Amino acid sequence: MRKKATKDYDREHKRPVLRCSICTGEQVAGFLDGRDNHFEEVMLIRSEGDLRAFQAEYGIEGPLERIY
Repeated sequence: MRKKATKDYDREHKRPVLRCSICTGEQVAGFLDGRDNHFEEVMLIRSEGDLRAFQAEYGIEGPLERIY
């Protein structure tokens, strides 16, 4: 069985985060650029399964920082 390839991102300048809405509770996974604080939206997170899928897709381990 072949190992599934993960997508790559600029690990030097971007970090994976969850952007969370205080009002609605909506969560969006993506990458925050440390140079200009630009958030790159990747995926709407509706469940733990969605979060696990995002982390597996990009090879991310551990909990993600939440930004509001």
